[in-house]
Amino acid sequence: MNAPVSAVTTEQQNPRTRALDAMSVTELLTAMNDEDRRVPVAVAAAIPQIARAVDLAVSALGAGGRLIYLGAGTSGRLGVLDAAECPPTFGTDPGQVRGLLAGGRAAMFEAVENAEDSVAFAVADLQAIELTAADVVVGIAASGRTPYVISGLDHAREIGAATVALAANADAEISRHADVAIEVDNGPEVLTGSTRLKAGTSQKLVLNMISTAAMVHLGKVYGNLMVDVRPTNEKLVDRAARIVQAATGCDRSRAESALAEADGHAKTAIVSILCGIDADAARERLADAHGFVRTAVSVPSPASTDQR
Repeated sequence: MNAPVSAVTTEQQNPRTRALDAMSVTELLTAMNDEDRRVPVAVAAAIPQIARAVDLAVSALGAGGRLIYLGAGTSGRLGVLDAAECPPTFGTDPGQVRGLLAGGRAAMFEAVENAEDSVAFAVADLQAIELTAADVVVGIAASGRTPYVISGLDHAREIGAATVALAANADAEISRHADVAIEVDNGPEVLTGSTRLKAGTSQKLVLNMISTAAMVHLGKVYGNLMVDVRPTNEKLVDRAARIVQAATGCDRSRAESALAEADGHAKTAIVSILCGIDADAARERLADAHGFVRTAVSVPSPASTDQR
């Protein structure tokens, strides 16, 4: 039996902000900032569960499956945002990390009435992307009781996909519909029921952790450098060159030359410079190392010389 909405933490009044409308701007902002400080502490308590979610994501993506975020309203929009940032940051295919939002694309910019209450929408959305048992589905719901998310998680489990529930309440309903349950209890919101605040912040942090940690463990990072970045604009072209410089210690001219030979791929340019080999040989090394730069450069090359 679901707890009444009034019992859900995110719907309760925050005793520290009952006089919100009587506060000065500075007092109000200080109160918000004080409440926001509680968020990372609450997220830290859920790290063991977040780690399990990362393991599922790595397993799925590493085997050719996908990481799929599913949510409604702010929760769903945050999933779409995290998914959209993966291709430019980690060089992933746009289909590898997907964000599904109740109500579709239009709901990204305007509320679509009753979409979050639809059980059928989630199943249809997952069927539309041809969900398989190789995928992992992360259902996101601040309240922890959104029908769209519960339905999607249930369908995913029926298909055989791995499932993760992310809620901003303890003892959330969606937790009972997933293999891994992440519950981040931030306490009541500054503005009662406005889960775009602390709940949204905690969800953003957790999604950042899942996608970033998964990509690190898939070889998309060397040190703390995003070596699979796609240089699709002037800023990213500059970043790719700086990444190559930071990873190898070479000068700007050498970095740009290596990138040109590597078709703009920072990872390939780095291996080429560090191993003293051409771009084609660097690509072969990376393939043998399953994309991990540290592994690719750990085996000495007969032709290796210090070209920094």
